[in-house]
Amino acid sequence: QVQLEESGGGLVQPGGSLRLSCTASGSIRAINTMGWYRQAPGKQRELVAVLSSDGITTYADSVKGRFTFSRGNIKNTVYLQMNGLKPEDTAVYYCYADIVGTATNYDTDYWGQGTQVTVSS
Repeated sequence: QVQLEESGGGLVQPGGSLRLSCTASGSIRAINTMGWYRQAPGKQRELVAVLSSDGITTYADSVKGRFTFSRGNIKNTVYLQMNGLKPEDTAVYYCYADIVGTATNYDTDYWGQGTQVTVSS
């Protein structure tokens, strides 16, 4: 009914840049929140950046000043511009959305399949 589609991961050298994109599609009444989380091997999933429907953006302290979360011109699409990448940024990055479907009046969490970001020289 609702799905998230991610793209943009890959292998990059330290100091390089990548841009991740995520698009929500399906029977959507409203999207309250969209954002990005990441999970490194053996570690818990952690917040990277979240953009709420009222324009409030929250970043993890570890990525402030390097990552930028923005809303795209394409409907229900967000981007994560990642600059100055570090090896510690290596993880699977997951798109997240809090969505109210057309068939319900309550919100549900949706997750993308994840895209691998590897920062290595």
